Amino acid sequence: MPDTAPSTGRMVTTALIVTGNMVGAGILALPVNLGPSGLLPAVLASVAMWAVMTSTGLIIARQPFLRENEDADLPTFFEAVLGPWGKWLSVAANLVILYGLLTAYLAGVASVAASSFGAAVPEWGWLLLYFCAATLLASFGSGLLRRSNALLMTVMWLLFGGLLFMVVPHFRRTDILAGDLTFLTSGLPILVTAFNFHNVIPTLCRTLNHDRRAITRAIWLGSGLGAFMTLLWTVAVMVTLPMESADGVSIIAAFKAGVPATVPLNQLIRSTWFVDASIGFAVVAMTTSYTATGVALLAFLRDVAGRRGHNRPLVWFLAFLPPVGIGVIYPDIFLKALNVVGGFGVGTLFGMLPGVLLIRQGGPGSARRRLGWLLVAVFACVLLVELAQETGMLRISPDVEYWSAHRFH
Repeated sequence: MPDTAPSTGRMVTTALIVTGNMVGAGILALPVNLGPSGLLPAVLASVAMWAVMTSTGLIIARQPFLRENEDADLPTFFEAVLGPWGKWLSVAANLVILYGLLTAYLAGVASVAASSFGAAVPEWGWLLLYFCAATLLASFGSGLLRRSNALLMTVMWLLFGGLLFMVVPHFRRTDILAGDLTFLTSGLPILVTAFNFHNVIPTLCRTLNHDRRAITRAIWLGSGLGAFMTLLWTVAVMVTLPMESADGVSIIAAFKAGVPATVPLNQLIRSTWFVDASIGFAVVAMTTSYTATGVALLAFLRDVAGRRGHNRPLVWFLAFLPPVGIGVIYPDIFLKALNVVGGFGVGTLFGMLPGVLLIRQGGPGSARRRLGWLLVAVFACVLLVELAQETGMLRISPDVEYWSAHRFH
């Protein structure tokens, strides 16, 4: 293993992989799925979750096992540090995360394209077209991902800046103190998903030669850029779209329809330039995440399959056919998939398990062990919230009557 410290340029391009993995479906879903809780609660909860998720990412990245086992991915890692139960729990959670995210990206792009271009091409047709292009990029591995990601991120930032510039004239007066903390509870799983980048950590560590300083800087820089863009976009959407409106162009209507934030924005800002930019931003944002997630899924399946993982065509079909099949059958699964990913997958694998690592590695009464228990408790709450919502035990919906009293123009 080379001991040469990676260059600053390599660290920055690797950090952009973290950003690209974060800024995908989550940035488009967060204003819709968290919006009805209110602006201030949404912003504060987002900052807190970013700090927590970045910390759990650093916990995993700093484990000596990844440095000592160059080809290991997350299942092997968790088996080594937690035992067989750690491996199979991580396998189950990772399957939920990776397949769920790929499905959400496909469904999200299809819904944006179908709502923007009309019914000339059915939603499943857009999904298949996007699947072919994005999967081709993901199939070439981490080398192409790192080289192409900087270009994709540059295009995404330009489109992002253009969208912000065009929505500014449509900003409305907003009651910053208005909030529905009960609804914030239901948004916890989507918050976890929005700040997830952890599947690329093994690839990131290998790319940076397991240099601890470079890895730490790449994670903070990459997640920080992603969090900044997510917060900026969330605030912009929430001060542009009404929370509730008679014509149905609102955050609450988008939440009920399960569509990304760009869909109601296109209906509000009837500009060809805005529609084109919003489509481009949605596609590029989800493509950066789709390719990173696809690369992570291929590595994950090879790690789980052992010797059978050398059968690359079989691994490819196992990786990409399930999400495209689910997306075609359930085209409105975008928000649903992201909630399941956050509640059952990310919260378990990248929240509770890092907490268990700290508990095992910390001495009795140590700060490390107390932090571990805190992480387990926080993400157990996320899991319980999603479980209760999926089973119908917890039904939290936007308070339309409350927000009707806080309508500003």
